[in-house]
Amino acid sequence: MFQKDQVYQPEADTLLLCRAAWSSATPDDRILEIGTGSGYIAAALKDRFFVVGVDINPHAVMAAKACGVEVVRSDLCAAVRGPFDLVLFNPPYLPTRPEERIDDWLEYALDGGLTGRDVIARFADEIGRVLAPGGRILLLISSLTGYDEVAGLFTSAGYRVTQAAEEEVCDELLSVLCIRRA
Repeated sequence: MFQKDQVYQPEADTLLLCRAAWSSATPDDRILEIGTGSGYIAAALKDRFFVVGVDINPHAVMAAKACGVEVVRSDLCAAVRGPFDLVLFNPPYLPTRPEERIDDWLEYALDGGLTGRDVIARFADEIGRVLAPGGRILLLISSLTGYDEVAGLFTSAGYRVTQAAEEEVCDELLSVLCIRRA
């Protein structure tokens, strides 16, 4: 049995990314959700689209399976083969100093490293392997992470970045970036 307190539960960022996914997905899309967490987004899409979720957290994998999501335990996309037409990712984007780390599975959903971009940078380097030609990525980030800096990671890797959605939540601006090969 999974420990619910070790799984990222749906919050405003989850709901924003889910709405963006529904707006962007087309009937023939093969969808990969990286960092599926509770499985909320993948479960919302699975009856209409082919969806696979991945998460590094074993508790999240079990939670998503309990929602009927086809899910694989993986660090980013290491354990999956593409191509996928639409990749969704709500990464750990919070800037985190070493002394702020909580040292449990939930940390994988929150800790973005000192800048909030550590996992996003790895993702930018790796995602091309499973992204279909003409495929797109919906990436959720926060103003705490740095819009221009994240966009720069992808443009330097050969992608075009546009903003698909945004929402102000408390003291931060959440943005969903739509990323395509240039």
